[in-house]
Amino acid sequence: YAIPMILGNIMQLTYNAVDSVIIGKCLGETALAAVSTSGPIMTIMVLGASGIGIGASVIMSRYYGAGDRAALKREFSTTVIFSTVFSLVVFAVGMVLNRQILTWINTPAEVMEQASLYLRIMMVGFLFTFQYNILSHAMRSIGDSRTPVLFLGISCGLNIVLDLLLVAVLDLGVAGAAVATVCSILISVVLCILWIRQRIPELALQAGEWVVDTDLLRQTLQSGLLTALQQAAQPVGKVMIQSVINAQGTLAIGAFNAVCRVDDFACIPAQSIGSGIMTCTAQNRGAGLTDRMKQSLRSGLGIALCYFPLICGCTLLLKSPVIRLLCPDESAAMVEMGISYLRVKAWMFVMPCVTNSLQGYLRGLGRMSVVLFATVLQISIRAACVALWVPRIGIVGEAWACFTGWAIMIVFEVGYLVSHRGRFSV
Repeated sequence: YAIPMILGNIMQLTYNAVDSVIIGKCLGETALAAVSTSGPIMTIMVLGASGIGIGASVIMSRYYGAGDRAALKREFSTTVIFSTVFSLVVFAVGMVLNRQILTWINTPAEVMEQASLYLRIMMVGFLFTFQYNILSHAMRSIGDSRTPVLFLGISCGLNIVLDLLLVAVLDLGVAGAAVATVCSILISVVLCILWIRQRIPELALQAGEWVVDTDLLRQTLQSGLLTALQQAAQPVGKVMIQSVINAQGTLAIGAFNAVCRVDDFACIPAQSIGSGIMTCTAQNRGAGLTDRMKQSLRSGLGIALCYFPLICGCTLLLKSPVIRLLCPDESAAMVEMGISYLRVKAWMFVMPCVTNSLQGYLRGLGRMSVVLFATVLQISIRAACVALWVPRIGIVGEAWACFTGWAIMIVFEVGYLVSHRGRFSV
């Protein structure tokens, strides 16, 4: 179940990396910094949407495991309608306040115009991003983790082609990169809708089935908004971190963008395994199978820990060529910053293998508030350490801040599970 999600997320990250390469090589340091500065803001919104999708998918997985197809459809309908209204509100607010938000995170004056243009266009894409997250999580809730990956692959391929056309050939700058992303997301949404209507009767809503169940909406908001807050807590903290990085200058911004791409590749399999643990736990919870709930955590954590030596070795071996690829050709100082960071960070990737497995299990149990608290604790400590260490030792201080936050999160989550041992039931 987790393997297709890992492949899909790697494809998405591959596109993001290619996007950075195209912008860095074709448009230079200023454009790359503009897109990098806007990135954490979009990440907050995307992960917020994903949080709603995850929260709703836990409920849908439970109904699917219990065999209650009518409740599954009502939950799906309620979530889609709510997400449509909510995304329109976020879009309107974002379009009005985009320059102010960029000012709040210390965006350098020389990249402000390009960053603002990129962010405005990406706000349009957010309307489609929200829907894709809901639709893909709904498909995964019934055990179909492959189809969303197929559509994501098509979207990523189209995105790369449009990037090359609009940025490298037509020279439309950061606007071209943003338009390419919006178009590809729209295509993925259309494909998901068509597939559900034709192939997934459990989710295919007819005219009379488009309803908002107020009780299910309340449950969805309780579960989904806590998850959305948890999902958004990380990027909110990253915005604070980005603000500190921005104050170090354009070279630091570009280097941090490059290492974040590598970080994403390193951590996304562990996140996908955690999502697999969540769905399996929730389905078995709905079916009343307590032993299989626990086995989901043991199996998933074992797989995640086996993954660590692979990603650590690859990062240490490939750090130099990868950073050189992701940075503009003329920026030797930027490259050196990135290599120094990864030389330290590679050994720390075992930590998210553990934290994501624990969080997936807790989500599947419906303990969203525990996951939220653990995430806020982790990112708060990380952001505070960044503010103290980065101005003194450079961006490598952010790597040590990550390690500190992850370590404290693990202590809290393990302590919670041990102290509540025997209290978890279906």
